[in-house]
Order: sequence, then structure tokens, then C-alpha cells
Amino acid sequence: MDPPATYISSSELRKHNTRNDAWISIHGKIYDVSSWLHRHPGGALPLLTVAGTDATDAFLAFHPPSSAASLLPAFSTGLLLSDYAVSAASSDYRKLHSKLSELNLFERKGHTTLILLSLILTLLPLCVCGVVFSDSTCVHLLSGALIGFLWIQSGWIGHDSGHYNVMLNRRFNRLAQILSGNVLAGISIAWWKWNHNAHHIACNSLDFDPDLQHLPFFVVSSKFFNSLTSQFYDRKLNFDSLARFLVSYQHWTYYPVMCFARVNLFAQSFFLLLSNRKVESRGIELLGLLAFWVWYPLLVSFLPNWWERVLFVVASFSVTGIQHVQFCLNHFSSKVYLGPPSGGDWFEKQTNGTLDVSCSAWMDWFHGGLQFQVEHHLFPRLPRCHLRKIAPLVKDLCKKHNLPYNCVSFWKANVLTIQTLRNAALQARDGSGPAPKNLVWEAVNTHG
Repeated sequence: MDPPATYISSSELRKHNTRNDAWISIHGKIYDVSSWLHRHPGGALPLLTVAGTDATDAFLAFHPPSSAASLLPAFSTGLLLSDYAVSAASSDYRKLHSKLSELNLFERKGHTTLILLSLILTLLPLCVCGVVFSDSTCVHLLSGALIGFLWIQSGWIGHDSGHYNVMLNRRFNRLAQILSGNVLAGISIAWWKWNHNAHHIACNSLDFDPDLQHLPFFVVSSKFFNSLTSQFYDRKLNFDSLARFLVSYQHWTYYPVMCFARVNLFAQSFFLLLSNRKVESRGIELLGLLAFWVWYPLLVSFLPNWWERVLFVVASFSVTGIQHVQFCLNHFSSKVYLGPPSGGDWFEKQTNGTLDVSCSAWMDWFHGGLQFQVEHHLFPRLPRCHLRKIAPLVKDLCKKHNLPYNCVSFWKANVLTIQTLRNAALQARDGSGPAPKNLVWEAVNTHG
């Protein structure tokens, strides 16, 4: 005869939210994952973010059901959540998740990665030949732009391979990550996974989501004026006089900064790999970055003069800046909040914090799946070739539960982003918090 079940309340569960005492609830059962933090493939931070809460929906979204569920019994506390309840939205979300699993959509990956790899292997030699064997400045500039285009395509491979296996097995998937991210683009896949997992688990949380933490250059909310503490970077985001000045003009500097945003990713990659944080295959990651910093400067050195070298670098960085803009469009103008996600409103938080970009099917290559950001955040393991198919189902689900399903054109998404940045800029200039109401003051200080 089984012993009687022991229950704890949600308020009691919330007390277990530290690195040495991290409990989560999945389907009403309580698990102590403290010992798993340092071994968790997605890093410790996602687990710490949901520690002390019901993590059922996040668990389903990020993990293959069979392999991950088999690990849970080892962490069971034997306790049950006394006030465990499932919202109507979460219930329907789980039903849709099960339906997609039954259709085997999570395993049917299509040929997207093969096409992108073939494109890269075709265009990269053309870029090299354009630099080495041509004397034309126009050809050199075009080659630089093509390098930027290839970085964008490698970014899509890195993004997809961080969420699910894009290759036949994990070993080949890892190889694709290192080659497309570290070697070709100079960005550590370990850094990307660390950053991106935190973004997904706490989408649009001002203090937990690193994709909104861009001081001193950008803020999307006046709440940053209070110098928030980043739970991701584990430091205070100081809103000082320099930050106030830069933020005051952020709606003007946004696109120029995006042209060189890649420099920050280069730096962040090295900051992580040279830090004391645990990094999987640190040596291989560093060798991959070293390979990039050999081939790219070497290619630039073949150009005949410094003027063309500068133009080549600017062209490659500016073209790939389009991708940095795309990353921002999906979230900058969406709803934000403070603190960690509560756990019981996974569906609501993801839909509130994301923005879809409407486009024709023939333009899917341009957006790399990010145009279906709501769908991607709800089902991050779903290969992007299926996102367009499930969009109507997600839209109906949002409508049923009176939740936003924000979808606008690429142009409108840019307008909304600039409006968000401008609103925050005006508040930064005003200094007292709320946006200035004096129209004369605005006319003098906004320059259009």
C-alpha cells in the first residue's frame, strides 16, 4: 500500500528558489533540481528563473517529452502541489502541443539546413575569389556584402540548432553549430545558447531577459532609469549621465548602431569563454573563434588598400545588421514586465511579449522563421518549416482566450520599434520620468 501523499502550497514552493535549494513543480509533482543546475544542458539560469514555481509549460516547450521525462523521477521529493491548477489557456496550449507531437512535427525537420549549408558552401568561395582575383572595387564591395549575407544565413543555422537537432544526430549538430557560429561568424554558440535560453524563459522581463538589456545605448522602458539589476549579467545596469545622453537620441542612433552590433557579439563571446563560468567544450569554442579571426582578417588583407578594406568590413557588418534589426523588431515594442515569470502563465507571457511579422511565403527565407515569433516562442523546438502551418491554430487559440496575437508588416514593426525608442528617449530627456507634455518643448528637442 502506497503511503499517503504529502502536499505543499504554492506559497511554500516559492520559498525554494535559490541555487542551493531549487524546487519546481511539473504536473503538480515537486522536484528538487538543485543538484542538476550545473549539469542542465540549457544552463543553470533557466532553472533558477522558474525555481519555486510551476514550470510545466516551460518544461514541455523546451524538452523532448520521452528523454527529459525519464530523468525526473531521480529528482522527485515525493511532494505534491496542493493548489495545483491549470488555466484554460495553458490547458489548450498543452493539448495543441500534444497534437503537434502526435503529428510528429517536432521530428520532421525538412531540408532548410541542407539548403542553407549548400548556399554557404557555394557563395563563400565566390566571395573569396571576388577579393583575391578581381581588381574591381565594386566586386570587392559586393563580396563584403555577400559575407554579411552569409553571416545572416549562418545565424539562422545557429539559432535553429540551439533549439533542436538540425542534423542527423547530436554530434553532427554540434559540428554544424561550431562551423556556422564560431568559425564562419565569429560568435560563440555557447554564448548564444546561454543568452537565448534566458531570453526564452523570461521573455520581455526587464531584469531577466538579456535581449532587452542594452544600456547605455538603448532602453525600451523608463523603468531602466532606476538602474535595474540584471539577473542575467548579475550586475547593476547603471543609468548614468552617459546612458541618459545616449538614450535621449536612441531613436536616431538605432539603425547605425545595428550596423555594428556584431562587435558586441564578438566581445560577449570572448567574455564568456574567458570567464570562470562552466562552458561546454570551451577549447573547441575558442579554436572556432580563433579560426574566424584568422580567415576573416586574412581575407580583408588581400584587398589592395585601407580604403577598400574599411568599405569591405562596413559592407559585411551593415548587411548582417539587418538580422540584428529583425531580432529587435519581435520584442522591443511588445509588453514588458519586471521580475521572473510566475510559471502559471507561460502562454500569456509568451504571447504578450512577442510580435509576428506578416510576409508572403516566398519571403520566409529572409526572416529565418522569426516572422512567426509568437509560434516560435510557444513551440521553440518546432522546426521553422512548420511555423507557417501552425500559425492559424495559434491565432485561434489566442482569440479564444482573449490574448494578443500581434502581427504587422515588416515596415510597421520598424515603425513600432522606433516609436517605442522615441517614447523612452523623450522620457530620458525630460529627466523626471513621464514623457513631456509640452508640445513646444517636443518640437525644439525631437528634431522631427
